[in-house]
Amino acid sequence: METETKELVSWMRGHDSSVSSISVHGSGRYAITTSPDTAQLWDLDTFQRKRKLNVRQSVDIQKVFFLPLSNTILSCFKDNSVFAWEFDTLHCKYQLPTPVEGSALLYKVFAVTRDGRIFVAGGKSNHLHLWCLESKQLLRIIQMPTKVRAVRHLEFLPDSFDGGSNQVLGVLSQDNIMRFINIETCKLLFDIGSHEEGISTATISPSGRYIASVMENGSLNLYSVQALTQEVNKPPPPLFKVVEDWSKWKLGANKHTMRVTSGRSERPWKSRGSKIQTRLLKPQVNGSLENKENELPGGLNKKRLQALLKGFGEYPAKYRMFVWRSLLQLPENHLAFSSLIDKGTHSAFVHIQNEYPIKSRKLLRVLQRTLSALAHWSAIFGETPYIPLLAFPFVKLFQNNQLICFEVVATVVVNFCQRWFEYFPNPPVNVLSMVENILAHHDKELLQHLIKYNVTSQVYAWPLLETLFSEVLTREEWLKVFDNVFSNHPSYFLMIVVAYAVCSRAPLLHCIQTEDFEYFFHHRNNLDINVVIKEAYRLMESTPVDIHPQRMLDDFIPLTKGQYPVFNKYPKFIVDYQTQERERIRQDEIAYLRERQLAHELEAKAQEWKTEDEAWYRKQELLQEAEEQRRKMLLEEEEKLAEQRQRLAAMKRELKAKELQLLESARQRFLKYQQDQRQMEIKRLDEEIARKASIREQETAATAQDVEIRQMELESQRQLFEQVAEENLAKAEQKCVDTDWRMQALNKLRCDDQDREEHYKEIAKLLHDNRVKEAELLRALREAEEKKWEEVTRKKAQLEAEQKAAAAADEHRKQFLEDEMNDALQLAEKLQKEDGYFERLHDLKAGRTERGLEFQQVPKSRNVCLNDVSVSQSSSHDRRREELACKEQELMAEVRQLRQKLTSRARARHFPTRFPATKWTP
Repeated sequence: METETKELVSWMRGHDSSVSSISVHGSGRYAITTSPDTAQLWDLDTFQRKRKLNVRQSVDIQKVFFLPLSNTILSCFKDNSVFAWEFDTLHCKYQLPTPVEGSALLYKVFAVTRDGRIFVAGGKSNHLHLWCLESKQLLRIIQMPTKVRAVRHLEFLPDSFDGGSNQVLGVLSQDNIMRFINIETCKLLFDIGSHEEGISTATISPSGRYIASVMENGSLNLYSVQALTQEVNKPPPPLFKVVEDWSKWKLGANKHTMRVTSGRSERPWKSRGSKIQTRLLKPQVNGSLENKENELPGGLNKKRLQALLKGFGEYPAKYRMFVWRSLLQLPENHLAFSSLIDKGTHSAFVHIQNEYPIKSRKLLRVLQRTLSALAHWSAIFGETPYIPLLAFPFVKLFQNNQLICFEVVATVVVNFCQRWFEYFPNPPVNVLSMVENILAHHDKELLQHLIKYNVTSQVYAWPLLETLFSEVLTREEWLKVFDNVFSNHPSYFLMIVVAYAVCSRAPLLHCIQTEDFEYFFHHRNNLDINVVIKEAYRLMESTPVDIHPQRMLDDFIPLTKGQYPVFNKYPKFIVDYQTQERERIRQDEIAYLRERQLAHELEAKAQEWKTEDEAWYRKQELLQEAEEQRRKMLLEEEEKLAEQRQRLAAMKRELKAKELQLLESARQRFLKYQQDQRQMEIKRLDEEIARKASIREQETAATAQDVEIRQMELESQRQLFEQVAEENLAKAEQKCVDTDWRMQALNKLRCDDQDREEHYKEIAKLLHDNRVKEAELLRALREAEEKKWEEVTRKKAQLEAEQKAAAAADEHRKQFLEDEMNDALQLAEKLQKEDGYFERLHDLKAGRTERGLEFQQVPKSRNVCLNDVSVSQSSSHDRRREELACKEQELMAEVRQLRQKLTSRARARHFPTRFPATKWTP
């Protein structure tokens, strides 16, 4: 649409459903239109479609838009999947991962910072997902206050000094309050709107200095961001205060009272000063808190009238006309209306009695004058065939006041018939589409039934609209309906149409013939109009914003005072053509009447002059014959002209058919091209998948070889550790057996000499202490072995160091045992020198060098060498041996467990868990 000439430049067709969003590229050359089933890329220079995004039927599209300062297109679907596409090649760049379980929500609204780095999504929850588009990661999840149950709109607040990385986000929730938060600190900065004056929609200026919001009551509020943030950024109150005089405080009491009249804010964190500043931005009348737009002429208030209407269902009949005049704000332009009446009867309504035979001559005259005034006001009303049907109910109601009648009809046409004449002379397809979208949302079954029997909105909606329900309602019902229509937004009139169909769904579902549907919407039916009115209010509240007529229709605008406004919202060239054709026909008719009148005059004169001049009479007859010939020639020319017009129309039809054939062939060729492109893309994807599969197999084989080598290394290390452990255990067992042998030898000596039994007891005690120490050494050895196994997993070099430390510890233990044994033998030698046993002990000492051999032989001859040892001592040694065997088994079990742990850790390190590869597809 050209903004200056207001003419239609191009009509871009391609969407089967309503368009939900339009995104324009930063260059201004390309645009993306989004509907639930597809998204299309347009070239705004040629108004041609470049590409089309097709999706699965089970997943609808939420929104597709350009990212700022980049050539990336972001597409968001209803299954929470978000894809990024390269604008030049339209290949998929990446896909955002699925949110963490427990934090998923249904995405409905989206916002992106000006630098295109941060992406925010919200929906039917009080959570917001904050994504980083550079790292493709979910940065954080912001939880809004508990009062927020759903998010309706998101928009970043621009800042001239942040370089495009916006930090303040505006969140409009279901309670009609828009809250502004800092996405870094997650703090609530300020909010606008309240429960009494809720916000319907809001937008922020490009500079970020102002916020414009459309309120639920229809008013437009403009907020200053600087004033809203002043309360947040102000310094703390001073600590130094001065005591004021009571009289001065009393004098200023009125001013102080006015500043706090707003009362305590519903949000405790917000100060009173901020609340007063917000109210000062709203228009006031005489200091009252009511909106100026609610004040009507005659001292009435729109809100009070709506409350009265809600309570009683209709206005009092005695004051209805006065209330209507106040609601419609009629200007009563007497001079302007007189100038329209002075122009006389319009040519289009001269013979209106032939088309509408009304018995009352007065009512017919008022209807003719009203329609003529409308036609003189705007040429479209002289060419509209249904304007008499639309105006007749008001003419019949206001027939005693033609000025009020004309202004009521003009106000209804301007406000409640918005966008009706854009497709003239056809019915308003755009308005009927709004009605069909609402019906599809609230009663899909009824719409499917109508579609099944080829019943379009021109059958079930247009008859109600063009007659303003005058055919299907009684007078009282009609008045009650328009009490509610005039008291609400113009979109309520369309809701009445949908409510009438929804409340009549039971009889409509039983109709299967087209004639039955047409009869139903052209005649009165058994329907409670109060139910229809309540259903219309429910539809007004529950209809989504994207299909609500209120978004596409302007608010109520009264007629201007002094002169009536210009009404040119229609295709002017069509109306002008019809007007010219009607004027041409009228001129032809006038010429024909004039010629007929002239012929009668000539005939009269001929009769008068017949007796006087016969020759002159013959001359007149000749003239009449010539005139008849001219008429015949004129008729022949008109017939030829009609034949030429028919041939021209046939040629136009042929050209149109050829054009449609060319368009169809072009469309088929384009579809084939798209299929070929899609097949090529699938082939490339298959090749890429095969290449990645081969790479994965190679990596798997290499990893398996590495694992086998590592297993061999671990096996060799295990064998080495087992050998070391066996050597240590063997050495410990040798120590134990050697100690037992020494004790048996001492017991042997004690049996030979009963006198020195006390000395042998001391030696036995020393040997017992040696066993205790040896047990401690065995525990130390086990701890050293455990430490060695732990150090093997970390570093091989540490293992060698621990082996050296273990060897040094073994040498130390051997030296310690030898020193103890030497001390015991020296003590025995000292005690036995006097008794003649020195040589025997000397031989025993000399035999210490052959301990290894004795360590193997002593257990075999143990019963033979210790015949004289007591049975109690033998049993105690057996129990000791069994305890050592049990401890050895426990040590080996712990070694096996440690070996299993090391093996499992090595496998976990060399065989990590692999997850199946994923691939993002558009």
